[in-house]
Amino acid sequence: MDGFFLLNKEKGVSSNFVVQGIKKKFNFKKVGHLGTLDPMATGLLIIAVNKATKFSSYFLNEIKAYSAEVTLGGSTDTDDAEGDFLYQKDINLSSKKVLTSLNSFLGDSLQQPPSYSALKHKGKPLYKYAREGKIIVKPPREITIFSIENTNFKTPLLSFDITCSKGTYIRAIARDIGELLGCGGYLSKLERIEQGCFSIKSAKCIDKISKDHIITIKEAFPNLDSLSLNREETKIYTNGGIVTSLYGKKKIFKIFSDINQFIGLGEVGDKGLKLKQLV
Repeated sequence: MDGFFLLNKEKGVSSNFVVQGIKKKFNFKKVGHLGTLDPMATGLLIIAVNKATKFSSYFLNEIKAYSAEVTLGGSTDTDDAEGDFLYQKDINLSSKKVLTSLNSFLGDSLQQPPSYSALKHKGKPLYKYAREGKIIVKPPREITIFSIENTNFKTPLLSFDITCSKGTYIRAIARDIGELLGCGGYLSKLERIEQGCFSIKSAKCIDKISKDHIITIKEAFPNLDSLSLNREETKIYTNGGIVTSLYGKKKIFKIFSDINQFIGLGEVGDKGLKLKQLV
């Protein structure tokens, strides 16, 4: 049993809680998730089990999409609805101004990570410092907002679907649009709806998921072409050598052995095929 589960995480539980639930339910030895969702958030949580955990890094950089709700007219210390209010105020904003401000976040920008986050400082998560009253400020990080769709504003709630790069905090978007509008803002709802080629439409609740729902490692890379090796090439590849007979433009492939067995991922370059990750 090596592969991935698509979980629909419920509100109020941590991503690690889901990981431990899957581990206990199926008695798996190794289980991990491919991108944290805060306890307040719901939606798609990809779970890797057993040998699939070795392939986790290939998913962490993928584009993600969320359905979000921001409440304008207040600010919290966590930038979401679970924090303590720093201030609240009445607002009188037009939909045009709010939506124009929201669309200004499209494209590349620098984003200041929230003080309450899992980013680490000297090996310790920022949220642990924040709970101790010590606010650690991390340097802004480059992010990209690819699209903002299905926007709607009805005072004080702003809702939208957003597609973004790795490392984007939607809580920070809520905070920053509140600052831009001069009224404060915090994230009140969040659902992850896509990650890479995976969608919430295929996800299951933890109590309804079974081993029949596992996605094999090779099935998890539908966008990669396949490359079949002969016996000698298979031996070189599995031993970590470079298969010089297979060269070309730099590209990652799903690799199959001489007996048509999926054995991992490899990268073809101008010097040949080299091992990226072995099953």
